Amino acid sequence: MISPADIIHLRSCVRLAREALNAGDSPFGSILVSGDGETLKEDRNQVVTKADVTRHPEFTLVQWAQKNLSAEERAAATVYTSGEHCPMCASAHAFAGMGRIVYASSTAQLVAWRVEFGVKAGPVAPLAIKQVAPGLLVEGPVAGVDEEVKELHRLKQQGVNV
Repeated sequence: MISPADIIHLRSCVRLAREALNAGDSPFGSILVSGDGETLKEDRNQVVTKADVTRHPEFTLVQWAQKNLSAEERAAATVYTSGEHCPMCASAHAFAGMGRIVYASSTAQLVAWRVEFGVKAGPVAPLAIKQVAPGLLVEGPVAGVDEEVKELHRLKQQGVNV
C-alpha cells in the first residue's frame, strides 16, 4: 500500500527526473531510502551527459548500496523511482538483494506514451520488473504522480527543458 511518505519520495524522484531532462537526459530519477526512512542516496539519469548507457539511476543506486550497505540493510531499503526499472536495473536489483521498489509510472505506461508521442521502440524488450525478477516486492504505478512523469516525457520528445 502506498503511504504519504511514499508519495513524498516519489515527488523527489520527479524532481530528479526534471533535473535529468534539463541536463539533456531522459527524465528518470531515483532515491534509495533505508529501512528506517533515511534518504541514503539520490541519482538521476545520466546516460547522455556521462556518455554511459548504464548510468540509469536505479543501477547506480544498486552499485552504491553494494559498496556501502550490508545484505540486511539492502533488503530493508526501498528504491523509489520515477519509472519502473528496465530489465538491466531490475536484474541488478534482484542480484544485489535489494528490498522494495516503488515506482511512479510503469513500463507499460511508458510504452503507450512513446507510441502516443510517435517515438520508435527501444532496443530492449519493455518487460515489467516482475517479468524479470518475479520475487521482488514492487508497487506502482501511482495515480497522479504518473501524470507528472508523462508530462516530462512529453516535454523530452518536444525538446523542451523545464
